[in-house]
Amino acid sequence: MSAAAGAAGRKAIRIATRASKLALWQAAHVRDRLCIAHPGLRIELAPMSTQGDRLPGASLASLGGKGLFVKDLETAIIEGRAEMAVHSMKDVPAELPAEFAIGAVLERADPHDAFISNRYENLAALPAAGPLGSSSLRRQSQLRRLRPGLRIQPLRGNVDTRLRRLDEGMFAAIVLATAGLERLGLAGRITEVLSPDICLPAIGQGVIGIECHADDEDICELLSCLEHASTRSCLIAERAFAAALGASCLSPIAGHAEVVADKLRLRGYIGLPDGSRAVNGERTAARSDAIDIGRALAETLLAVGGAEILRECDAL
Repeated sequence: MSAAAGAAGRKAIRIATRASKLALWQAAHVRDRLCIAHPGLRIELAPMSTQGDRLPGASLASLGGKGLFVKDLETAIIEGRAEMAVHSMKDVPAELPAEFAIGAVLERADPHDAFISNRYENLAALPAAGPLGSSSLRRQSQLRRLRPGLRIQPLRGNVDTRLRRLDEGMFAAIVLATAGLERLGLAGRITEVLSPDICLPAIGQGVIGIECHADDEDICELLSCLEHASTRSCLIAERAFAAALGASCLSPIAGHAEVVADKLRLRGYIGLPDGSRAVNGERTAARSDAIDIGRALAETLLAVGGAEILRECDAL
């Protein structure tokens, strides 16, 4: 029996997803791609509120990190309420529980950060007094390193909420992920796409991943039609880098890999939240060495000051 036939024998394939507009877009996109590849397959979305969504006023760092957006979806799979979960891979911890696997990753969308302002044409034109809205320690560290004294204030909530607060005048500018804006048809709101030299992206930014039981062979094979090999290589390198750092959610780290001339180029960053100290670097290797390049870059940055920076971050 084929995987599609085996999966089709179930009452329906259920996709666990957060209930935000962006998360629902991503889950529906996966559903539609699967239905095209496997005609007749019945797939339902199972939207749910995660702990991270239920506490929008608190900082992710104080709550325990972005894994709060993932755990409730994993619980739904364990309890049999869903067969898979769709994630923005930047929300997924570097190390998964042993019983889970990322069954497929879709081709990466634009991974860069986007500067958005109704008053200023680019980041360089933004006055130090701002304020600029962002709750990402990674963004705060890099932007403050570039612009010492830049006033940055916390900003959480879904994309619409963040844009509304900008439009209401609470912020002079905000920074969001380009991919999310594009997926919601809001690319026209982008004032400037920030280059990696200004703000290196988060681990997994722009990548949609589908998580499932590692031993569910039918689902894993069903998802294989969505797999994008180059994106997987980049993601493996980035996640190996993050895992080797052992960084907590209080640590502003960044990592971005890309395939250049069939080679894998990985760039990494470790910094203090205020941007006063940071280390960065890059490595290039064969795509088959994705795990090794991630670990090697982490070891290099830890040795040149990254380990001390991470200890200071943990002590904050």
